[in-house]
Amino acid sequence: MKILVTGATGFLGSNLIKALLKNGHEVCILKRSFSDAWRINEVLSQISTYDIDLCELEKPFKEQGKIDVVIHTATCYGRKGENIKKIIETNILFPLMLLEIASSYGTDVFINVDTFFNINNGLYKYLNEYVLSKKHFLEWAKQFANTGKICLVNTRLEHIYGPHDDETKFTNYVIKSCLRNVSELQLTEGEQKRDFIYIDDVVDAYMLLIKQEGNQVKQFQEYEIGSGQSISIRTFVELVHTIAKSNTRLNFGALPYRENEIMISCANTGKLSGLGWRANVSLKAGISAIINEEFL
Repeated sequence: MKILVTGATGFLGSNLIKALLKNGHEVCILKRSFSDAWRINEVLSQISTYDIDLCELEKPFKEQGKIDVVIHTATCYGRKGENIKKIIETNILFPLMLLEIASSYGTDVFINVDTFFNINNGLYKYLNEYVLSKKHFLEWAKQFANTGKICLVNTRLEHIYGPHDDETKFTNYVIKSCLRNVSELQLTEGEQKRDFIYIDDVVDAYMLLIKQEGNQVKQFQEYEIGSGQSISIRTFVELVHTIAKSNTRLNFGALPYRENEIMISCANTGKLSGLGWRANVSLKAGISAIINEEFL
């Protein structure tokens, strides 16, 4: 199949691209001309690249012929000081335009990467704009999908982790700190539970959903992607500490919980399991893989 990926230089997007190529798909990507492509340098010669700040959004559809599937992974969290206008443009306007264009050119399936934050009705104060923008896009996209012109597959992704993710992300930050034996890690009590899902298992889930392309009804579908089990943040940190044989002092309770903290998040993987998918990488194995690949 011919597949278009947004957010291709990011952690998830880059891993998806490599898996798509390995499975024999034709891949084209949308990125910005100034994006750091270090994660995909080794496969850039095998894909068609379009810089969306330098060309019209319709260009890949005009040049590539029918694109069977669009996978939209690009997002703006607002963590780097982006203003509300930028968040709205990236998380609402851009994917809506892409969805409309894809539909007009006969694309069968549009896969949206959503977040587990979008399940909860409360908003994290520090991610208010991000979560709200994801909610708004999904509501508009549902309206569009209900016209029957394209299948919208919304995927609610739990706490993804793996090698070569941003070091500011919680999982890699904890691993890096413990390996470097920083004197102390200041943490909350760590009672909140998260569903940690390793990148390879996430990619396998998307590969399976792509295989279902011909069987998807042209309306709205939704899948939750996670391990199906949640553990406390405290358990995760203590496991990293043990595997890394760290001397870092873990100061649980030094930080307060965030406003509207989600205390339990866990994927309902029933629909994916019904397609034959399951998570295979244990948390211990995933943490060890990151340490072995990135830090040793």
